Amino acid sequence: MSPPRPTLEVGYVARVHGLGGELAVKTFDPESEALDAVRRLIVRLRSGEEREVQVVGTRPMTGAVLVSLRGVRTRSAAEPFKGATVLVHREDLPPPVEGEWFQGDLVGLEARTPEGVPLGRVTEIWNSGPVPNLVIQGSGPEPLVVPFVDEFVPEVDTRAGVLVVRPPEMLE
Repeated sequence: MSPPRPTLEVGYVARVHGLGGELAVKTFDPESEALDAVRRLIVRLRSGEEREVQVVGTRPMTGAVLVSLRGVRTRSAAEPFKGATVLVHREDLPPPVEGEWFQGDLVGLEARTPEGVPLGRVTEIWNSGPVPNLVIQGSGPEPLVVPFVDEFVPEVDTRAGVLVVRPPEMLE
């Protein structure tokens, strides 16, 4: 497995908020406090261009975090950021505690059964319920969607690039 990426995707700019140029950022992990912990971001615009920007303030909002950027003080100045992917520098975040991972580090891991049988790779993470769900694409047409809890994912080894998965049907 390659070394961890220097940046982590944490969300996207859902819309511009108000006339003062604030960005409403929807984080991929609704519990994430990453935007409150950093003073700089990388925004990947829909064109693919990446810009490093300075954060001057954040505040919570239902379903999003409002982010104010240095030099962006009007709605029209903020409009080009709509739809942009928001990334943070890994070095700006405290490391995850034992037994926790940055969700972005799970994408790309190989999923195997407890017996070592390959199931596929984690291609994305859905945060649509009380716990994140790993989307694992194997050789079949449909992905395997597994809740990211100990019962279904008893082992994660990001250094080896592997996680152990007990698909729900294996528990029945």
